[in-house]
Amino acid sequence: MTEPALPVLIDVIRGTTVESRHRGAAVAVDSTGKVIWSLGDPELVMFPRSAIKPIQAALVMAESGAMDAFGVSQKELALACASHNGEPMHVEPVLAWLERLGLSPANLECGRQDPGIARDLHELYRSGGEAGPEHNNCSGKHSGFLTICRHMDVDPRGYLDPDHPAQAAVCQTMADMCGVDLARADLGTDGCGIPSIAMPLHALALGMARLADPERLADKRAQACRAIVEAMAAHPLMVAGTGRSCAALMEAGRGVYVVKGGAEGVYAGAWPEKGYGIALKIEDGAGRAAEVAMTHVMRRIGAMDDRTWKELSDWSTRPQHNWAGTHTGEVRAAEALL
Repeated sequence: MTEPALPVLIDVIRGTTVESRHRGAAVAVDSTGKVIWSLGDPELVMFPRSAIKPIQAALVMAESGAMDAFGVSQKELALACASHNGEPMHVEPVLAWLERLGLSPANLECGRQDPGIARDLHELYRSGGEAGPEHNNCSGKHSGFLTICRHMDVDPRGYLDPDHPAQAAVCQTMADMCGVDLARADLGTDGCGIPSIAMPLHALALGMARLADPERLADKRAQACRAIVEAMAAHPLMVAGTGRSCAALMEAGRGVYVVKGGAEGVYAGAWPEKGYGIALKIEDGAGRAAEVAMTHVMRRIGAMDDRTWKELSDWSTRPQHNWAGTHTGEVRAAEALL
């Protein structure tokens, strides 16, 4: 039996013609799992990718006592949730954090990656340096994994292996928060090497709802959830960086909500005032579509007031320009999202 097509969420316009379309699904749930709003299939199975980072190293690190034991700051906690640009504002704290752990970038198993902003990349090589794992967009999260290893007093080598004690704790926490049965879930490998757990879109939204409304969780976990939300809201640039949609949406939101994007068109959010979790997946994996769609989803569920919406006009509709700077079209919400 053929599955019904997902709705078109985003149109890409060139001139006045729709040149491309992006289909997808989105859902908002409360901390009991009740669907508050949805578009498309809430049970769509996908890999949450980096959108789940606030529930990965950050949560285990905060609730286990590792954060306090190693003096992890609020800014570093936000960095543990990050997919950052590898700007100096990200790399320097990672290096200081690793030094405090008695470790170095050589202990990061995420792989080297060039900084994501051209000026930083040019300056790095102009100064005689070279990119390392500390520049990897996931280096903050991996520093969190290493902090967990230090707190557990286990060998950090191989911490990406699902059977490593630190990674096992991380995977179990994600399963608990998202209601995923690990015995039945498909385990893949993420871009930075960590296990990636396939789950329904609804499950990712549930995990984020429990982050937003942790009242039903054990005290230590609830406190950790609140600390993570506060850290992301206080330091949006640490979560992504200059010119990134995550940072722009959270800066405009002024602490009302937090959001986190992931590869292959995934996005997630938490709205503490309502206790809602939000998850979005663009079927073809287009990040440009996910950024615009998430802006509209947050507006549709009521998380954005008029002032915030106005400030995010360049993210609710993304102007497109060619290399000469000529306006060529836009990426905008399709009828289903309006």
